[in-house]
Amino acid sequence: MQTKDFLSISDLSATDLNLLLREAAELKADGEWNTTLSGKTLALVFEKPSLRTRISFETAMKQLGGEVIYLSPAEVGLGQREPVRDVARTLSRYVDAVAARVFKHESLEELSEYADIPVINALCDREHPCQALADLLTISEHKGYLKGLTLAFVGDGNNVAASLALACALSGMNFRIASPNGYELPRSIVEQAQTISESSGAEIESISDPMLAVRGVDIVYTDTWTSMGQEAENTKRIKAFTGYQVDSALMSLAAGDAVFMHCLPAHRGQEVSEEVIESAASVIFNQAENRLHAQKAVLAQLLGGAGILPGCRL
Repeated sequence: MQTKDFLSISDLSATDLNLLLREAAELKADGEWNTTLSGKTLALVFEKPSLRTRISFETAMKQLGGEVIYLSPAEVGLGQREPVRDVARTLSRYVDAVAARVFKHESLEELSEYADIPVINALCDREHPCQALADLLTISEHKGYLKGLTLAFVGDGNNVAASLALACALSGMNFRIASPNGYELPRSIVEQAQTISESSGAEIESISDPMLAVRGVDIVYTDTWTSMGQEAENTKRIKAFTGYQVDSALMSLAAGDAVFMHCLPAHRGQEVSEEVIESAASVIFNQAENRLHAQKAVLAQLLGGAGILPGCRL
């Protein structure tokens, strides 16, 4: 990485990504609490509610020997109660890093510009890089490798899909996304992923037919059709995504040993059927657990200063 922060998967090189995944796997296998971040404090600045993101960051920091302070929307009011730049400069005097879960990516960029401490993207409208790290860790555990595998994302071209596309491109995994007209992955993300893939050999495809997308793939992935902040569009979106549910019939088109993934929370009966989410192919709770281990690796690198991953500039 060329910056002090982790705002996008594209902040990583392929080497950085591989080293982070290796360290996350080692931290998970070790299973021990340590004092890597003793004396360090992480501020969680959240504009959106969370289960997995908040708990995984808090637990990760504590297992590394550090402390956590949670700041709710009412306590911070980014850009409303006070300017983002003032929040950034104030927090820089109190804590050692910020993990921010925000509505707009621009808020992260402003935090990064004015903070003297690392800023981590804990979710924004553009990307969800910590989720993508956990996803690749999960795939590696179940498949034994990443390069050459094919992942099909069925549904909205949202922040999760964006980070996955970039992560797949970096790791050499092929990425297909099937979305209805008007809900595709942003062209800028597709082009960025395709540029990255020139070095890794990954194939990046955007299509509309979910059956074509999942045929023969190793991983089938979906996410909610309506993200936080889009509730007013829910009825429209449910209609637009008719035919995009991942059910047993769609899963049957994937490889026989394909796994099913979802970043949660899931709306059973909408983007995924109850049968699929409870099937033997489902690894969704492995994904949820791996948020903890992936984020421990990121925190250790940003704040540990112990050279845990030689060569990693995170």
